Amino acid sequence: MYEEVVRALAVDGTRFSYRRLRQPAPRTEPVVVLGGGFQGSYGWPHMEDRITPLTDLVTADLPGMGTSDPLPAGSDTTFMGQAIDRIIDDLGVPRINLFGYSYGAELAFGCAQRNPDRIARLVLGGVVSHTSPAQQASLREAADHLAVGDAEAFATVAARMQLCLDPGRHIPRRSLVYRYVKRSMLHVAVNVPNVMEYLRRSLISGPAFDGGLSGVPTLVFTGEHDSITCPDRQREFAATIAGSRFVSIREADHWVVLERAADVADLAVRFFTDQPVEPASYVADHGSELDTDLLPGSSGSPRPGW
Repeated sequence: MYEEVVRALAVDGTRFSYRRLRQPAPRTEPVVVLGGGFQGSYGWPHMEDRITPLTDLVTADLPGMGTSDPLPAGSDTTFMGQAIDRIIDDLGVPRINLFGYSYGAELAFGCAQRNPDRIARLVLGGVVSHTSPAQQASLREAADHLAVGDAEAFATVAARMQLCLDPGRHIPRRSLVYRYVKRSMLHVAVNVPNVMEYLRRSLISGPAFDGGLSGVPTLVFTGEHDSITCPDRQREFAATIAGSRFVSIREADHWVVLERAADVADLAVRFFTDQPVEPASYVADHGSELDTDLLPGSSGSPRPGW
C-alpha cells in the first residue's frame, strides 16, 4: 500500500500543490503527470492503478487548476514552468519520468528542454503542435457565446472542437465521452474565471514546441482520430526530438486519456520501465508504427537499456 503526501508550494506568492503516492520499493524513477488545462491531482485513477505498484506517482494542482490559486494576470508558460521546476526540486530525487498530455505536453516538453539531465524518460500525449483555421474559428465562436453569457452554447462548441464526431470513425462510448466533456466545459464556464484564456492555452499551438530536444528518451502518442492536431502533424513534431518514437492509439481522438485510459496507462508503464511497446494491441497499424531501430535492445537505441 502506498503513502499519500500532499505538499503545498508557491511561486511569487501564488499557491499550488502536488500529490505524491509513494511506492516503498520503486522499480523506476518517480512518474510526474501533467494534464490538460482543467485536469488536477485527482484526475488520473488509471495511472494510479498501474504506476503505483512500480514507483511513486506525482500529480499536481498547478496554478489555475483544482484548489490552487488562479494564474496571475499576464502569466504564461514561463510561470508554469517555474511551478513545475519547484515541484521537481521539492521531490528531492535526481531524475524523474515525466508524462504530459495536451496542455501538459507543452509544459512537460518545456521542462525537458530546461532540465534534460533531470528527465529520465518523457512521454507526450495529444500534442497541440498545430492548430487549424477551423479550430481557431471554433474557439472564436466559443468565446462569442461566453461573452453573451450563453454557457450552454459555449460548452457545446468547446466539447465538439475537442472530439472527433465523424460517425465513420469508430470511437467506443463516443456519446458518453461527449456528455462528459460538455459537462466539464459547462462547469468551467460557470466556475473558472478567465476560462477562455485556459482554453486558448490548451487548444492553440504556440512557439513552446519549437527548439527541438536531445538526450531525453521520448515517446509521443495520440489517438488515431485526434481532430485538434492530426497524428501526422504530431509525428512531424516527434521528428524534432532526437531518437524519439511516435505511436497512435486505436479508436480514440484527442481525449484518448479518457477513451482509452487503461491503454494509455499501460503505454506509460511500458515506456517508463523500458519494455517494448509494439506488441500492444491498442497501437494503430496505419502510419503509426514504432521505429523498430529505436526499440530497446536494438542497435539504433540512443541510450543503453532504452
